[in-house]
Amino acid sequence: MFNQTDTELKVLTAKSATDYGFDVTDFKILTHSNPLSIQVHIRHKNPEKKVSIDDCSMLSQYIDEAIQGSSILDQPFTLEISSEGVGDFLTEQKDFQIFKGFPIEVTYQDLKKIEQQTNGLLLKRTDNDLQINQKGKINRIPVEDIIQVRLTTPSG
Repeated sequence: MFNQTDTELKVLTAKSATDYGFDVTDFKILTHSNPLSIQVHIRHKNPEKKVSIDDCSMLSQYIDEAIQGSSILDQPFTLEISSEGVGDFLTEQKDFQIFKGFPIEVTYQDLKKIEQQTNGLLLKRTDNDLQINQKGKINRIPVEDIIQVRLTTPSG
């Protein structure tokens, strides 16, 4: 029974999001919550636009009204709309500013063009290098040698 409800809610949510210029990137129903919790991650259909708090608030209202106006759910629920967020990989200068001090894993090429990985805390990225703190020592990796920078957990 709940699989059908889940599917119907996904379809209704996706349609509501599409009507207002968004795509649903993730949809979860937490049945163990009291009240039931519906979590929806969205992104703009236009890849140049970032999802704002106002977008989430506006879409939350429309999706809530759509669910309330349907006969899909007959129990209380909470609705959480959020952006899909930053992925694990840092690519934009803004990402490097936002996650300053966070643990990262850097994949890069050494002088012999052999792929290496190192971990540390993000200090900053300049036009020339990426600076990370490794147990109090600053390690500078030339930007042109970096393959990728990924957020990690403190344990790695």
